[in-house]
This record gives sequence, C-alpha cells and structure tokens, in this order.
Amino acid sequence: MIMSRIEAPRDEVTGNLVDRLLTGLPADAVLTDPDVTVSYANDMASFCPAGTPAVVVLPRTAEQVQHVMRIATELRVPVVPQGARTGLSGAANASDGCIVLSLTKMDRILEINPVDRIAVVEPGVVNATLSRAVDELGLYYPPDPSSWEMCTIGGNIGTASGGLCCVKYGVTAEYVLGLDVVLADGRLMSTGRRTAKGVAGYDLTRLFVGSEGSLGIVVRAVLGLRPKPPEQLVLAAEFSSGAAACDAVCRIMEGGHVPSLLELMDRTTVKAVNALAHMGLPETTEALLLAAFDTTDPAADLAAVGALCEAAGATQVVPADDAAESELLLQARRLSLPALETVKGTTMIDDVCVPRSRLGELLEGTERIADKHRLTIGVVAHAGDGNTHPTVCFDAADPDESRRARESFDEIMALGLELGGTITGEHGVGVLKKEWLAREIGPVGLEMQRAVKGVFDPLGILNPGKLF
Repeated sequence: MIMSRIEAPRDEVTGNLVDRLLTGLPADAVLTDPDVTVSYANDMASFCPAGTPAVVVLPRTAEQVQHVMRIATELRVPVVPQGARTGLSGAANASDGCIVLSLTKMDRILEINPVDRIAVVEPGVVNATLSRAVDELGLYYPPDPSSWEMCTIGGNIGTASGGLCCVKYGVTAEYVLGLDVVLADGRLMSTGRRTAKGVAGYDLTRLFVGSEGSLGIVVRAVLGLRPKPPEQLVLAAEFSSGAAACDAVCRIMEGGHVPSLLELMDRTTVKAVNALAHMGLPETTEALLLAAFDTTDPAADLAAVGALCEAAGATQVVPADDAAESELLLQARRLSLPALETVKGTTMIDDVCVPRSRLGELLEGTERIADKHRLTIGVVAHAGDGNTHPTVCFDAADPDESRRARESFDEIMALGLELGGTITGEHGVGVLKKEWLAREIGPVGLEMQRAVKGVFDPLGILNPGKLF
C-alpha cells in the first residue's frame, strides 16, 4: 500500500501543530505536502538563505489569522507572513519549522468611497487590481511598484514599497491611513483612521508600514486615494555622460518642476533593453532620462524640461506627441530589469537612495566598482527622488563571480551611506541588508528598534531573523 502525502507519517511536533491548526481552519487552507510547501520558502532575492516551513496556511478571514497566531504563540512556533513573494530582500523567506502565513487568499476590495477618497482592502489584493478598480470611478491609487501586476497591497505595506511615480505622489506609507492588525498573541488591533485628518496618539499605522511582518499581521487596510490625473506625456533625453544626465535632474528639481515621473537608465541598461526587445534606443547614449508630466498642459512642461536637459548637455531631446508614444518610451524603462537578467542569468538588485544632488557621484562610483570587480552592473534609477537600482549581473554557477557580485553589492551600499544616503529606498531590509541596517542606524537606534519589536512580539515568533 502506498501512502498519500496526507497519510504520510509526520513527526510529533509538526503533527501536533497541524492538528491544532485544523481545529480552526478548513483542510484546504493547511498545506503540508513538502513538494508544495517548498515553493513558499523564499521570495525573489539572491544570496538570502531560506529554511523549510513546517506548514503553509492560507487563511481567508481575520478570525482565521487570529487562530493561527494563538496556536503559534501557545506552541512557540515562528510565523512568516507572505504576500506574492515578489520582494527583493528575503523578507518573506521561511525559517526552519515555521508556519508560512500566505495572505494571498484574503483578496477582497471591501469598499471604494469616492467622497472620502478611500479604499478598504484585504492584504491579498493585487496592486494592479486595486488601481484598475478605482480608475473606473475616476480615482487614483498612486503607489506603483514595478511588480504591480503581481505584488499585493499587504506586501507593499510590509516593505513600504515605492514605484515610478514617487517623485510626485510619494510612497506607500503616505497612502496607508489605517490598519487592522493581528498581533503575535492573536489579539486584533485597529490603528489610524478613515478621515482626511487625525493625530490621536502615537502613529502606530506608520510603525507597521515597512515593518516586514515583524510586529503584526495586516488583515485590512484603509488606503487614501486621489482624483485621477490627466493622461501623462513623456519626454526622452539622451546624454553623453551620466554626470550630464544627473545635472539635468538637479536643474529640473531646482527649477520647481513637479514631474509625475523622472527616470534614468545608464548605457548598460539601454544596451540590454535593445538586445531584449529591439526597441531602437540610441546605442551611443551614456544615459537616457525619461520625464513625464500629468498636468493640464503637459506639452508646455515637457518643453521647459527639454530646454533644461539641453542646457545640461543633452545630445537629443524627444518629447512624445500622445499617450501611445509615451507608453512606448515607458516600456523601455519597464523592461530594464528583465533585460538585465538576460545579461548573465542572475541579478542582485541594489536599492540605494542618495540625495538628488549626489546622484552623479553614485553613478560614477558604481562604474568604478564594476570595473574593479570585472562585472556588468547596470543602473536604473527613480532619479527624481535619488532612488537608484544598481543591478549586478553575474553567473550564479561561478563561485568566484558570485563572490565578486556580493562584494560589489556591499560596496555600493557603503558608497550610498558615504554620500549621505540610505541602504534601501523601497525594497526593505529583510535578510539581505541586516548587517547594513545596523551600520546605518547605529547601536542606539538598533537598541530602540529591538525594544519596539519586543513590545509587540515578546516571544520573537513574528518573522524571526529579519531586519536585525
């Protein structure tokens, strides 16, 4: 007789855990087949160890999440919350013997209120799904990570994610008004508000945004919305050096312009995009700057920015005439990371953010680091807010090249700190940047952060091993 996976023998600890979970969850919400659970072990980050989960749970209600946390607290079992696992820092990676708590089945949009300009959603709602739903009502949810077709609102909140439009509209944290959070012991807490204003007590809502599931499990979010802006128009400017492109960025921001998007692609990235998609981008360019405006007269704004680019040394400035041309230009930027992945097969995507005034120095320093380690490193950047993504391309099957890739990654983070920046602008800390978080915030800051963690999670069962 051949046993099925469900009938297979389980060790005593895991068996007890599964049995206890099943007292408050439907059988199809509890996954124990190792061939299935292993697929939940990690997110998309390189060089981040992942353990083997004991069980994967897919709750559909806040009450089921509470049940999971009560059992986890009673049995002292670690819990790793997950969304779509599109993260790039290892924040969603499993630890050995943990409960992976996948929130993707909690995917309802509960309310869209055009008067109050809010949406109330569960954590498993996909970013693009929400964006399209509010668009139909003439509203706009600005945060737009590159993975917006896959990533979930809960994951966006956990990592405080950003996107292309941050230069004008800001990041996820600025749109989270209130949360329902299940704490480590299973209690349900509400934070924040659904009003336009509110300053009652400590801002616990902001505390949870970017906490990577280490303080509690978000089960509902109240999100702020904006009126839908006009269709944006895009301009592309070609430069003969990265320094000239960064000078243009400084001129644009100093001039008081408020682009809806201001993105930069270096020579390596442009060539990779051309190789992947045959888009006909100028191979001679050293840097390509994309600027967009969604104002009532975007053509006039593009003309003004185009003049600033020319003054900074742009060799060619091409404004789009309509939305279709604009989308074609933006497609090149969206293909940047997939294109760089084809260079060597594996990438490490850094997330260093520096003051805009020092963006050129980061590009120059990254080029020196690439030369030193004999590696291809492409840089794409949300230039308008100084958030760069130096992307190290390497062969993961080559141990020496993998070592050099990791060393270059660390050197870029060190450079970012030297320039007055931060180790992460939107991807989070997770496992990948734990050591660097300690360097950035210092021993006193680290002590205070650990103290906060201890208040919300005294047993240390929520996403252990992440952040610090």
